[in-house]
Amino acid sequence: MSDESSFRERSLWLDGMAGSLQPRPSLAGAIDADVAVVGAGFTGLWTAYYLALDNPELRVVVVEREIAGFGASGRNGGWASAFIAGDPGVYSRRSGAEAVLAAERATIAAVDEIGRVATTEGIDAGFERRGALTIAYTEPQRQRLAAGFAAKQARGLGDDVIRMLSPAELDVLVHTPGALAATFTPHAARIDPARMVRGLAEACERHGVTIYEQSPATVEPGIVRTTGGAVRAPMIVRATESFSIESRGWKRRFLPLYSLMIATEPLSEEVWEELGWPHGLATSDAHHLFFYAQRTIDNRLAIGGRGAPYRIGSPIAAVNERNTAVYERLRGSIRRHFPAAAAAAITHHWGGSLAVPRDWSMSIACDRDAGVAWAGGYSGHGVVAANLSGRTLADLIAGRSTELTAMPWVGHLARNWEPEPIRYLASTAIVKVLGSADRHEDATGTTARRTRLVAPFVLGR
Repeated sequence: MSDESSFRERSLWLDGMAGSLQPRPSLAGAIDADVAVVGAGFTGLWTAYYLALDNPELRVVVVEREIAGFGASGRNGGWASAFIAGDPGVYSRRSGAEAVLAAERATIAAVDEIGRVATTEGIDAGFERRGALTIAYTEPQRQRLAAGFAAKQARGLGDDVIRMLSPAELDVLVHTPGALAATFTPHAARIDPARMVRGLAEACERHGVTIYEQSPATVEPGIVRTTGGAVRAPMIVRATESFSIESRGWKRRFLPLYSLMIATEPLSEEVWEELGWPHGLATSDAHHLFFYAQRTIDNRLAIGGRGAPYRIGSPIAAVNERNTAVYERLRGSIRRHFPAAAAAAITHHWGGSLAVPRDWSMSIACDRDAGVAWAGGYSGHGVVAANLSGRTLADLIAGRSTELTAMPWVGHLARNWEPEPIRYLASTAIVKVLGSADRHEDATGTTARRTRLVAPFVLGR
């Protein structure tokens, strides 16, 4: 059994949790349930929460290998943002342009739904909605930003969803030297993800859900087996995201892409005034290996980015959660773009894996006859996508046809990734080629064409 310190070291967010992180009791013995959920991250807990609200008599059991929020739900960038989790072209080809627009609108609504639940359940997760910026610092970045903005407009998203900003308009929101342009959406909020996921676990329990932790599980038809017991249930929900690749039959379903973060010591109000950065505003750039950042509840600058491939033979392992090259790149981003914070000490360095399907587009599925359901493949947009998934799975399990069950990701399934070592080589190539392209564009101000080398593996951002 892991001790509490091993959980706290997984992220700034878990380290900052008040109270104990000691695990809940493990499952001991055989029990019966109406729905068994495997995984106590956002997907599993949102599913359990909405099932319990919908039918208080339903026996819902959640089993978790570690503790609630141990995985990506307790380690991510803390963005509740209305970015669609997938490639719009993939969804459009399957379901049509109108379905994609409806999906984008549903994602926007989900941001506010998370805030509503946090308020209703008294979850102090620092939810503050000031929107999100994506900033271009070079001409190639500006061109990509403009192209993405035009594509969203073409899909029917207006100024109420996204706007292009000039440098002067950007400066009103945050001071960052050298910016050429930015896009802004008001549909994003800052949260502390560990507070949110662990508060959600407690809310589930208040509504009658039973959660067992430190209970590694395997799934069989009609039964979830753990090291200490079993749950018999006519419906089993697999909510394990990137950890799914450790299960038989799922090893090639996702590419485990690592995203890493660092956080500064708390910054003074004078520094934040110099940055011009209010609470609740999420900020990113338009590099290929982009950064994403927030001002935390306790006034740290927390910034993260991609760029750490997994290790062949150990796709999900703690050894992948820290990377010196990514650490230095993120420190460099602070120095260049937020110089008022350049001298701040870095107190935390952490990371985690996210699940990337072959087409970079999420899926939700429920086979009521077989008694199995699952959701995942969020490609880094899981905070909001998981809320959508939980509500959708609750509807599907109940047999309801709703606006959510008609979304284009319901029933969608990407083909598997290529077998090893091809998947590993693709992961490594993505990181190396995109990093090289960023360095070329930063140095020359011209677009790097080498990104075409990994285009077959990168269908979305």
